[in-house]
Amino acid sequence: MQEWSDCRALIDRAFIAVHDVLPVRFGKSSRSVPLAWRNITADPRRLLRSTSGIMFATLLMLLQLGFRGAFLDSALQIIHEIDGDMFLTSATKFRFGRQDPFPFRELYAARAIEGVEWVRPIYAEWTISLWKNPQTKKTYNVQVLAFDPDQSVFLFPEVAAHLQDLRQPDTAMSDRRARRFLGFAHSGTITELSRREIRIVGNFSLGPDFTTDGTVIMGDRNFMKFFAPHELTADEFPDVEFGIVKVKPGYSVEQIQHNLKQALPASIAVRTKQQQLQLEMAFQNSVSPVGPIFMLGTAIGFIVGMMISYQILYTDLSDQLPQYATLKAIGYENAYLIQVVLTQASFYALCGFVPALIVTAFLYHLIGEIALLPLNMTFGIAFGTFVLTLGMCLVSGMLAVRRVLAADPAEVF
Repeated sequence: MQEWSDCRALIDRAFIAVHDVLPVRFGKSSRSVPLAWRNITADPRRLLRSTSGIMFATLLMLLQLGFRGAFLDSALQIIHEIDGDMFLTSATKFRFGRQDPFPFRELYAARAIEGVEWVRPIYAEWTISLWKNPQTKKTYNVQVLAFDPDQSVFLFPEVAAHLQDLRQPDTAMSDRRARRFLGFAHSGTITELSRREIRIVGNFSLGPDFTTDGTVIMGDRNFMKFFAPHELTADEFPDVEFGIVKVKPGYSVEQIQHNLKQALPASIAVRTKQQQLQLEMAFQNSVSPVGPIFMLGTAIGFIVGMMISYQILYTDLSDQLPQYATLKAIGYENAYLIQVVLTQASFYALCGFVPALIVTAFLYHLIGEIALLPLNMTFGIAFGTFVLTLGMCLVSGMLAVRRVLAADPAEVF
């Protein structure tokens, strides 16, 4: 308790130093430790109990917002790893992981547009791409992406280093950050993909998302062998999932996009890379369970925190009612009492937020390693949660202050 008293005295002196430069308010000298701070630090055990409840609600909101951000980032990560200025897709394709190909011949028309440096296809499979775990021999669906190794479209440095290997028959690269139940296939591993034998020639780092547990990247010729609906001739190509467009230096991406829309049929959507990211984000936020579930969890955390902070403040004000009645009796106005209560609520918000932020940063790292999700404490998450924490405490303070305003000094004494 002596250490608490010394710490409190030090903080009190700091408040006095700050308040020395403040103007006089409500006709009273500001050279004093704020009453709100005195109220919450009078009993350190009560302060610990009170802030632990607010900390729990804040922790819940931080985790919900963190998971939401992680799932959004994981869904967008594969798009970030594609090298291109624009995406050509079927006009009815509303998310990356939905199969909706279009004819390869449409790429020829796009290549003929002045200012286009190159147009390269990406093939994809999500439904019949069964991956056999090399260790357990169990099969699971994975995401398979394919490209021409002579015309690379991915920014993964590991893929760029294995282009020659991907030209070989029955070869592929696997995601080292895939879900653990898919097993790990290091370079040289022989396993099965779509019930055909395949040799892994390397690994890249991507990670799963809300719907995809792992990813395999392979060359286009191997993709046709594994997934083509029928046997293809030497110069025949299957339908493509994405056409990746690179614009020549000195040309406007917006102008090339306009020209592509004029040249291609209405069944082909032409989007910049940023527009493709926005489309995926809109789907995850509004259509997939990611946005609604985690925003609902955040709202529940806010409501729970408001109820907790209301109970804390109401109990504090009930215990301190004689002191507030005394202030009213000696001439302090209601505005001053409201200020004290709201300041006290703000202190509770700060005392609950800081430890919750520290604990959540540790949990982000731990859960991110276990769940293989990009959980990161961003400024937006931290600031947004602090605003929510402060808001729930201030709303609770506005509700609880009625206890003080209704107090009659004559009745209290």
